[in-house]
Amino acid sequence: MKKGVSLSRYARIGGFLYLLIIVLGTIGQIAIRGSIITMDAESTYQNLMTSESLWRLGIIGDVMMHALDIPLMVILFMLFRIVNKYIALLGMLFNVIQTAVLVANKMLLIIPTILINNPEYTESFSASQIQALVYLLVDMHDYGFGLGLIFFGFACLTYGYLVYKSDHFPRILGVLVVLAGLCYLINSFVLILAPEYSGDVFYVLLFSFIGELSFALWLLIKGIRIVK
Repeated sequence: MKKGVSLSRYARIGGFLYLLIIVLGTIGQIAIRGSIITMDAESTYQNLMTSESLWRLGIIGDVMMHALDIPLMVILFMLFRIVNKYIALLGMLFNVIQTAVLVANKMLLIIPTILINNPEYTESFSASQIQALVYLLVDMHDYGFGLGLIFFGFACLTYGYLVYKSDHFPRILGVLVVLAGLCYLINSFVLILAPEYSGDVFYVLLFSFIGELSFALWLLIKGIRIVK
């Protein structure tokens, strides 16, 4: 019983971390970058010039989000190894690769701040060239984000399977997490293979949001069901 209570406590900590990750990710990607990046290079550049501090704050928030990924991965492995330690390890490894890719991808958001503030670059390139470079880096970040989410999609598939097979969670949660993983994979593969349709399938990520948020809230509020 003490072990079960301990696992439930760790589950609530994991739920709190997961919720923070969702909040930070939403703020960075939608509230901050979504308000700066537009459909053309010139206006995106102007927005970045006037909101550089906000842009940098978004980068720091993303880095903190990825830092929180690490203890969350450890907690999820602790919870799922009692179901199948090998599949739990596989899910954690997929998650590790996702986090590594996304952390490296943050450099593409730092480079624009260097371009617009270093006289060596502003004097060597025309304004239109710098604007195009900034927009190229933003596009590359989107593709890097999609690439990282491929690995997270596979992580969600393994986590969802473990939730479904576990006696500690309702099976519907496992279905929702598996659906989240499938939606991540669909969105990323379409972005890479057929980018002209990426805008049409982007909204499938809403189902990913629902699945992850449901799992995070269950961990935070309910912990795990103690099976005698």
